Amino acid sequence: MQATGANAEQIKYWNEQAGPKWIAENARLDAMLAPLGLAALERARPSAAERVLDVGCGVGQTSLQLAARVGPTGSVLGVDISAPMLARARERASAEKLANVRFETADAQTFAFTPESVDLVFSRFGVMFFADPEAAFANLARALAPGGRLAFVCWQALAQNPWMRDALVALAKHVQLAAPAPPDAPGPFAFADAARVRGILERAGFRGVAHQPLVGEISLGRTIDEALDFVTEIGPAGSALREASEPQRAAASAAIRETLAAHATPAGVRMSYAAWIVTAGR
Repeated sequence: MQATGANAEQIKYWNEQAGPKWIAENARLDAMLAPLGLAALERARPSAAERVLDVGCGVGQTSLQLAARVGPTGSVLGVDISAPMLARARERASAEKLANVRFETADAQTFAFTPESVDLVFSRFGVMFFADPEAAFANLARALAPGGRLAFVCWQALAQNPWMRDALVALAKHVQLAAPAPPDAPGPFAFADAARVRGILERAGFRGVAHQPLVGEISLGRTIDEALDFVTEIGPAGSALREASEPQRAAASAAIRETLAAHATPAGVRMSYAAWIVTAGR
């Protein structure tokens, strides 16, 4: 996919940097995020014979889950801007011999979806990266049939997500972090403000917007070493470490390890998270 248009920066990032890392961490990320995606699926209520659009489907776990729910008379279209991640998604669908799911390399903000062609637009952490979220959701609303619905899960603010926040706090003691992005900039926390998101969706043509808080503990790894490897490879802590000197990396990794060790349990390293499940209708 060419890195052009309003989302060029995100297209480049998810094809060249994040995509390959997510594929390498495929199993761990699926296990970590599956409970949150399934909670959103329950709110979405996909049923037999429905047509579903899975936005930001990544390596395909949610698309396959949706395909199982809608059955052979239904269909699922998974879209993502990351060609490497979609290649993995297609492999998984082929291995499971699912004929009712297909994948398209597409920017959901601008892609020309067939109007009124789907009953449900779903996303697990795939809608917070649009350069123009209002335009993106207006485009998705056009794809929905009358009476269609929207359901997605997104993160609440960084302050409510110790599993990401605490590693950055430890890191900042040894590495100078970049200035924080504006709260509405594309990124994992762009949809933390429920009032802002409600406004975006209503201006895009959605009604009955509802936010359900989803909180709990997320597993970062079975051991402290596994959790440290994950935290320092994926996400903002990993990005900052790659720019640091070797002594800084060593000191920061030790500080992050100490933080993670405080959350080690017999079930692995577990830390608190907070997300929103957002639902709306057309």
